[in-house]
Amino acid sequence: MATLHTVNKSPFSTQALLSCINHAKDGDSVLMIEDGVYGATGGTSVAEALAARAGAVKLFVLAPDMVARGLDTGRLLDGVSTVDYAGFVELAATTDRTMAWL
Repeated sequence: MATLHTVNKSPFSTQALLSCINHAKDGDSVLMIEDGVYGATGGTSVAEALAARAGAVKLFVLAPDMVARGLDTGRLLDGVSTVDYAGFVELAATTDRTMAWL
């Protein structure tokens, strides 16, 4: 039973992304939205933790939220894929449950 985990807080203000990554099971998906998109960029304090789980856990970032924050998708960590709003809906529809990390 796969879970879609959504993280909307910056990894520089809360531990939500790290907690999510540590609790996500193999085969789950993690979608970074709103200020959570900062966690998907390279050269950050959470980059190593995300890279260690990439592959076992599917990592996504909501592209419109990156654009809204002026982040270039070229700064994404390896293993992180972008999705648009339709992709967000597809992820939610194809997983057994959704969990929001606040």
